Amino acid sequence: MVHIRKMIPEDRGLVYEMLMQTDMFTMAEVNVAVELIDIYLFNKDQQDYDVCVAEFNEQVIGYVCFGPTPATEATFDLYWIVVSPEMQNKGVGSQLLKFVEKEVMRQKGKLLIIETSSQHKYIPTQHFYKSKSYKLEARIKDFYRTGDDRLIFVKRFNNLVHGESKKNGTLEEAVAK
Repeated sequence: MVHIRKMIPEDRGLVYEMLMQTDMFTMAEVNVAVELIDIYLFNKDQQDYDVCVAEFNEQVIGYVCFGPTPATEATFDLYWIVVSPEMQNKGVGSQLLKFVEKEVMRQKGKLLIIETSSQHKYIPTQHFYKSKSYKLEARIKDFYRTGDDRLIFVKRFNNLVHGESKKNGTLEEAVAK
């Protein structure tokens, strides 16, 4: 069974290795991911990012970074969702995404934005988001580099979680459930 919990400093190296092993990201992208992780781990006053890991048999097999979009009302960004190569296509990404969606709704979020690349290697990623009811809302041509467009997927939420009114709480309480 997959367990999702808040990231701790001891997970940092494992997540870095995972980012490198997926062979999906440039070094600059990996550096950005680690920068966000470091802000989360070492700046306890920050409120921009939440980072959680997925564990299976006490081994970190995935992670997710998300948070409220600055200067917006009820909008959230999913910055990173990564699953170790050996655990891909086994439902871990779906569980991480579902966790984020529940947390966004719990925090009264109404919109979740996910950005990805148009590169050929990201076609499975695009299909994944579409299969989870995300809509391709925008495409910015040549955003990352010539021939590599920025694709913006969105999902809108109502105010219900499993048919019940949303309740206030903390991420710690959500992870514990």
